[in-house]
Amino acid sequence: MELNAELNYLRVSPRKMRRLINLVRRKGLIDSINILKFLKIANKKYLIKLLESIKANAKIKNPDINLDTLNIKEIVVQEGPRLKRVMPRARGRADVIKKRICHIIVKVSDEGHTIKKAKEKE
Repeated sequence: MELNAELNYLRVSPRKMRRLINLVRRKGLIDSINILKFLKIANKKYLIKLLESIKANAKIKNPDINLDTLNIKEIVVQEGPRLKRVMPRARGRADVIKKRICHIIVKVSDEGHTIKKAKEKE
């Protein structure tokens, strides 16, 4: 079973989110939520909320599913549109400040786990 979730137009820089994403890439869903809960990084709450949403969706689609078998298959951060703001400077000039936005796409599946179990049984 494969599940997808997206978080669009998040007002966090993609570079800052990639730092978090790299910690949980190719790990189990429950493990990645636990890893994020104990970090001291401010933007972790958005990623935790997205992963909890996937967990809830998995329970709704298949009530008999074992959540320990779900692994993060793919997790991507893409850059969204930039908000452009103007900051006044000396002598009547102005600087443009770009406020960056990101989109997060997560794909979770239990296929990789079943392959490992089949190899262990042989």
